[in-house]
Amino acid sequence: QVPLVESGGGSVQAGGSLRLSCAAEGFIDSRYCMGWFRQGSGKEREGVVVIDRSSYTTYADSAKGRFTISRDNAQNKLYLQMDDLKPEDTDMYYCAAAWMCRSSGVVLSGRAQISYWGRGTQVTVSS
Repeated sequence: QVPLVESGGGSVQAGGSLRLSCAAEGFIDSRYCMGWFRQGSGKEREGVVVIDRSSYTTYADSAKGRFTISRDNAQNKLYLQMDDLKPEDTDMYYCAAAWMCRSSGVVLSGRAQISYWGRGTQVTVSS
């Protein structure tokens, strides 16, 4: 049983939009920081955006102004609205949960322990 399940990936043209969703098991509640990471073939996984337990968000520079994270604790869901997509956004996108993280910035930087990962959803942006 996978505690995080992503959906919403797909293929779009540059300038288009996608909305990713992550459905979390019920035990992954507001005590977890949650976020989105991405990884392409041959590349290291990198943080896109993280939302902490106080709903404070930290975005990677590449995501600022174009991506928006949101969280519905009642539904145990995490979302990523991606607008003005670029070919360089093409990657596998992963949902992540970190138990009682200190801050969203620490999680985004990769310096925090990730408790759970989803299996990913592919985003492909064509020029």
